[in-house]
Amino acid sequence: MISERLSALRRVMEQKKADMYLVPASDFHESEYVTDYFKAREFLTGFTGSAGTAVITAKEAGLWTDGRYFVQAKEQLPDEIRLYQMGEDGVPDIEEYVENHLKEHGCLAFDGRVVNAVWGEKLKKAAEKKHGTIKTDEDLLDGIWKDRPALSCEPVWLLDEKYSGKKTSDKLYKVREEMKRKKADIHLMTSLCDIAWLLNVRGGDISYVPVPLSFLALTEEECIWFVQSGAVDEEVRDYVRKNHITVREYREFYEYVKKLEGKTVLLDRGAVSCSICSSIPDSCRIMDEPDVAALMKAVKNKTEIDNIRKAHIKDAVAVCRFMYWLKTNAGSIPMTELSAAEYLEGLRKEQEGFLEPSFETISAYKEHGAIVHYAPVPETDASVEGQGFLLVDSGGHYLEGTTDITRTFAVGAVTEEMKTDYTLVCSACLNLAATRFLYGCTGKNLDLAARAPFWEKGLDYKHGTGHGVGYLLSVHEGPNAFRWRKPEAVMEEGMVTTDEPGLYKEGKYGIRLENELLCRKGEKNEYGQFMYFENLTFVPYDLDAIAAEKLTDTERKRLNEYHAAVYSVVSPFLSGEELAWLKDATRKV
Repeated sequence: MISERLSALRRVMEQKKADMYLVPASDFHESEYVTDYFKAREFLTGFTGSAGTAVITAKEAGLWTDGRYFVQAKEQLPDEIRLYQMGEDGVPDIEEYVENHLKEHGCLAFDGRVVNAVWGEKLKKAAEKKHGTIKTDEDLLDGIWKDRPALSCEPVWLLDEKYSGKKTSDKLYKVREEMKRKKADIHLMTSLCDIAWLLNVRGGDISYVPVPLSFLALTEEECIWFVQSGAVDEEVRDYVRKNHITVREYREFYEYVKKLEGKTVLLDRGAVSCSICSSIPDSCRIMDEPDVAALMKAVKNKTEIDNIRKAHIKDAVAVCRFMYWLKTNAGSIPMTELSAAEYLEGLRKEQEGFLEPSFETISAYKEHGAIVHYAPVPETDASVEGQGFLLVDSGGHYLEGTTDITRTFAVGAVTEEMKTDYTLVCSACLNLAATRFLYGCTGKNLDLAARAPFWEKGLDYKHGTGHGVGYLLSVHEGPNAFRWRKPEAVMEEGMVTTDEPGLYKEGKYGIRLENELLCRKGEKNEYGQFMYFENLTFVPYDLDAIAAEKLTDTERKRLNEYHAAVYSVVSPFLSGEELAWLKDATRKV
């Protein structure tokens, strides 16, 4: 089937005089997760990972993805599609591939609506090195994807101020004040999460990210929201009218930008598509900066923080009950990766205010745990027996906020090697959570706190140590993160970031542990403003997998203090055997 699709695409490429066609895993908004309509790369290659780009020529087909998906891509890609492991020695990036494989005076084509302007410019320069051109005005898969799903159009709903903590009018005022400071006439926004945060709306157009498809144009006098009319009921229309927001049809945004003249336009070329940027008249000046709302959204207000703490208590109760069930029943009742994930989701559904999972649950037994973003499907669903590790990375969207937690469970006998590795990961997780630092540090500075114990032993993990978390938005939110390869934003009080080191041994097992951390201000003295992290996640680490003798006194103290906090927070919500289990699971070591 993949061969037929590649052949059909190549026929269309020949008709359109395109020598090379690029298919990313994105939508019109650079979203991480996309609705089914935009899963063109998956349709073409069979690879289901959330990150990856396909490049097709008349004779070759390649798929570029990062370290999270190397193992998964090897399993899913057919032989005719070559895997390019991004970041590995000797592997060209996509721009280098274009330079080396586009024929002289050739044409590189892609749908300009799903490629951001920064990347589009790089691709154009790469093609020009072969005296070639780019074609961006068509989606060539439209003609061959006969049963393509329709564009999602789910109802928009309002997020009450008791959850958002700020009125839409106040948010609009602050963004406009920042626009004045920057001397911008108009701010074009395409980020779905930024728009949803600014307008205090949510939706259901993307799985795991409760946002509506929309664009926004903001000036001093107008706020124009481009959204599908079928998604907006009278309650929402009345709400936006009261906030002096004009509603226009979603696809009209492309024509709107063509009519801007002589404006200073604030937008993020790394998030806005090259189709939109190229449609802005030459008389306008583009101010290329991140959305004003992005940093405001990342720094949670007091109401959001109070709610987030509540969401994490609810989530902790669900995950602790899951851990009890798993540890009690693994190996004695029929259980698979999928059934375990479904059981956990059922426990979350019992919590008041739960809406949906915040991402597809990773439930990975034994060697599947080494596939960083593995998600079980019926074809791969492994039976969970009474030995080894089960890695479960999961989360939930609650009205009070978004959670993301990973625990690796010993579901029976584990080897000394496995205990040694688990203890290393646990120590790294505790180290970062305990870090005190001066204000001004970024995630790049702090990543070392988790990664240093691995590097000392010649080990590493091929993913960031942590990412920002949205409030009932995307579980992956910038600009804050813990990553040593890239400069990140300064850690501000109110930012929520995950702490998730891991260790993966292909063909054997994977271990990852993840908590969410809230950045807080500590003492201020003659040396500056000190900062620290508050743990938001309260689920035990698995003491059956820890080699206590390998912990330092400081690490043992941190582990015992964390477990004491877990018991204090969760015990009021458990009783009977579950409560007795929790007491043992949080015992001192």
